[in-house]
Amino acid sequence: MTAELMVCPLKSSSKGNATVIFSANTKILVDCGVSGKVLEECLKNVGISGAELDAIVVTHEHTDHTKGVGIISRKHNLPVYATCGTWQGMKTAVGRIDEDNVKVFSANDSFYINDIKVTSFPIPHDAAEPVGYTFCTGAAKVAVATDMGVITDSVFDAVKGSNTVLLEANYDPYMLDIGSYPYELKRRIRGELGHLCNDDSAELAKRLSQTGTKEIILGHLSEENNYPQTAFETVRAAVKEFNVSLSVACFENIKAFEEYKKVI
Repeated sequence: MTAELMVCPLKSSSKGNATVIFSANTKILVDCGVSGKVLEECLKNVGISGAELDAIVVTHEHTDHTKGVGIISRKHNLPVYATCGTWQGMKTAVGRIDEDNVKVFSANDSFYINDIKVTSFPIPHDAAEPVGYTFCTGAAKVAVATDMGVITDSVFDAVKGSNTVLLEANYDPYMLDIGSYPYELKRRIRGELGHLCNDDSAELAKRLSQTGTKEIILGHLSEENNYPQTAFETVRAAVKEFNVSLSVACFENIKAFEEYKKVI
């Protein structure tokens, strides 16, 4: 084995998001949209201690991505990486962070956390300065691409070539149409700064499969406007001709570490 990266979604939905990216020497928490207590329980369920984490990287300031960031950073003395806009948007909610642990960067910047090269890319979402991430070590590359209203060329260019992608499949259009959400919220979700529907996710999954992606994990599903099976079947129809492993990460389906282990 010349290179290894692992992706472990702990929680993934509109209620809260947290994912761990692993290499042999490094564990990075991507977002912490749950309480500190819940995050620690999730880590324990997959055989990890919070003390083993090396850093937190944040995609944007919305609560379902930042609820526990401050608590976990303070408890384990973890650096928190976020864009300037995200820091401004979340600093009051996350509370005091040790000055040495405040790591500010701009969209499209790259930086290293131990042996992992982290590269940010801008995403179209209704937040201050939101980003997705790719993580590289050796020949391996994985990506986290959620909370996007549309698929842009820059997003595709950033994510293509990833071995594994955690990809948003937020809503089923019909379920959103007939659901109980107010009109303005439906409009926001469907908008260019909202979220990807299953069909959008299927389109991007197909394009990524054509450029070498071998594993796609669907995430950030709405519990009101989607079903895991609906998202899975929609995307599977688009990638069935490719040799791609497809799975769905939901808010409550915490699986054992070995089930989520992604060896590239």
